Amino acid sequence: MDAEVKSRRNLHKATIVILKIIPMVLALTTLLNQTLSYFYIDIAAFGFIGGISLIPMIFLYIASYCFQFCSYHRMFLHYVVICDIINIYDYYIGVPISNIALFLVNLIIAGICLFIILYLYLNAKNSKKLSVKNNK
Repeated sequence: MDAEVKSRRNLHKATIVILKIIPMVLALTTLLNQTLSYFYIDIAAFGFIGGISLIPMIFLYIASYCFQFCSYHRMFLHYVVICDIINIYDYYIGVPISNIALFLVNLIIAGICLFIILYLYLNAKNSKKLSVKNNK
């Protein structure tokens, strides 16, 4: 019985680690795919690895709240959703700007999201240091 409990704990820890890493991998593949597609380089593996539909995205959001992830982990999901919305809108309706302008918009969104992620990460790290100092 003790080995089974230990196995479940290890599985739980592995699940949390994987759920924390998946949004980062999705954001990285989205950024790489957008950058390479601007230069007309199509790598199908990015579509298979980083392509995500609505239902798995909903699951990732629910899991991030269920396991109480920090807001900077969720920011990667926000970035992927924003990019997907822009790409879907451009595919079905069309954005009336040139390819370079759309590429720059995607890079600006990536930059803004990365600055917000960095700010939230450093803010969370500083609050942890303050709470440790106050507990001593």
